[in-house]
Amino acid sequence: MNTTATAAPVTLSNDLLTGMEWGPAQVRSFLHLAADVKAHPDRYRGALAGRFFALIFEKPSLRTRVTFEVGIASLGGACVFLDHTVTHLGERESIPDVAKSLERWVTGIVARVFKQESLEQLAANAGIPVINALSDRFHPCQAFADFFTLEERFGNLRGLKVAYVGDGNNTCHSLLSIGARVGAHVRVATPAGYEPDPNIVAEAKRVVRETRGKIEILRSPAEAVAGAQAIYTDTWTSMGQEQESATRAAAFADYQVNDALFAHAAPDAIFMHCLPAHRGSEVSEAVMDSPRSIVFEQAENRLHVQKAILLTLLN
Repeated sequence: MNTTATAAPVTLSNDLLTGMEWGPAQVRSFLHLAADVKAHPDRYRGALAGRFFALIFEKPSLRTRVTFEVGIASLGGACVFLDHTVTHLGERESIPDVAKSLERWVTGIVARVFKQESLEQLAANAGIPVINALSDRFHPCQAFADFFTLEERFGNLRGLKVAYVGDGNNTCHSLLSIGARVGAHVRVATPAGYEPDPNIVAEAKRVVRETRGKIEILRSPAEAVAGAQAIYTDTWTSMGQEQESATRAAAFADYQVNDALFAHAAPDAIFMHCLPAHRGSEVSEAVMDSPRSIVFEQAENRLHVQKAILLTLLN
């Protein structure tokens, strides 16, 4: 690894469980590192040579698994994939026992789990970094990639108007918490009963007092989108909620991101989605496949941002 011209990773918490471990200044430094990783990948080649990672996945994955595996390999490391989609963590043996075993063999744990508590147990019992690759509460890797992508597109995140329309889920939580840290103006529109966690909203509102951002929780999609430069949505039914599909489809019927909703946005507004997307449900086919859609730029940037996460936590 050539260390003469690299952006220095900032020292952060040993784990990335929520994204709220990192303050605004640390997030700013982290995004700078991610930009350098993307612009100059050869500078970081071999940075994780001799490092091994366990990838624990309780849920299916395309972007998260591929970008972590490719990212680790491109940095010179190696990974072991542990498929827990059939036998979930804690069923065959306790999570503490899994964590205490893994810390003796690998350098870090990347976990995609159903319950945030599973991540917390892994982190509490392993003296190696634990990275949240998605839980029921947060999706920090995605949100960091999203705001990295927005900075590439618009040049400045402070005051940027981002409208999230749909379920107040894990992705929504991370957009609120990371958006607050970069000083964005994040508006969330959800139907009654599907709002983001009030504690996460309150934490984001505390942070924007420092960053001069803004957090709004609304009912009306049109109000949320008015003048927005980015419109974001996610699936109405997350993995593990399949039995609620019909109920959710009815509740979110007026929350589809389509051309009519886009008419309220800024002229240069772009569309974002963490994928996989369901055309005809949370987003119309016309919007999803239009030139204003940057969903695959988001997907690409997962690779660069996750490389930066690994470099930061293992510096």
